[in-house]
Amino acid sequence: MTYFELIQFLKTYQTFIYTGNREADLDLIEEEIQELYSLGMIDPIFFRDAKLTIRRERRKS
Repeated sequence: MTYFELIQFLKTYQTFIYTGNREADLDLIEEEIQELYSLGMIDPIFFRDAKLTIRRERRKS
C-alpha cells in the first residue's frame, strides 16, 4: 500500500486530510485508521498495512 492509496481510501469515507504539515497529516491519518479499525470498518490485514505505510512515510520525513 502506498501513501497515495491510503489517502484515496480515506476519501471513500469523506475524510480529506491536508494540513500543510506532513507529520500532522500522518498523525491525523493514523487516528482515522485507528478509529475505523475500532469501529470494525476495516479488517486487521488492511489496518496492519496502513500502519506500516504510515511508519514508512514517517521515516521518509
